[in-house]
Amino acid sequence: MGEPLLRVENVVKRFGGFQALGGVSLEVQPGERFGLIGPNGSGKTTLINCISGTLRNDEGRIFFRGQDITALPAHRRTWRGIARTFQIPRPFGTMTVLENLRVTLEYAARERARAGDPAVEAMEILAGVGLDPKAGAISGLLTQIEMRKLELARAMAAKPALLISDEAMAGLSSSEVDELLEILLRLNAAGTTVIMIEHIMRAVMRFSERIAVLDAGEKIAEGPPDKVVSDRAVERAYLGE
Repeated sequence: MGEPLLRVENVVKRFGGFQALGGVSLEVQPGERFGLIGPNGSGKTTLINCISGTLRNDEGRIFFRGQDITALPAHRRTWRGIARTFQIPRPFGTMTVLENLRVTLEYAARERARAGDPAVEAMEILAGVGLDPKAGAISGLLTQIEMRKLELARAMAAKPALLISDEAMAGLSSSEVDELLEILLRLNAAGTTVIMIEHIMRAVMRFSERIAVLDAGEKIAEGPPDKVVSDRAVERAYLGE
């Protein structure tokens, strides 16, 4: 293997006396589909927040494209090519769907945005997630699945090398989960590395080439999906003794 796209080294995060992450390390390769799973409270979102810069880790280092980004604020990590979705989408609710994407293209994508009219590029991204008919709709009036698609589209508009999808499928129907899976698979096939954090095991198993499992802030397993889900430590984490 060559240089990983993302390398996390012994990351520790504390909230007062509570240690949410206890020295987590992992690597994600360019173009990989990487799953991150674990029970509620295992530290998944805390780790993603440290990677994206929403939180600052207390110990350890984070490298992206071979550069140490540990001290960089979130917006500079976005400029370098890290984008993430959030469990609860928060678009600019009074703006149209198209306007939401234009903001991302003009600010977050920066030099990675194409020359020309950003509205044209925004429409292409919306077409990729099936939201082009809703381009003129007010974002705050979208349905739940449409809101999730807009969240993905806004992340894609940042032109990321690494997209972190944080429970994008929570609360969706089986067919809606399949819709989002297809979007993520197409995005990965086009060259974007994707980390998926998800509780829906069917989605994680279908999507991921490799999975890491967190429990109580520690990485307890990592490897191919079939091997990880049959790991005894993983079974204990989810089901108890």
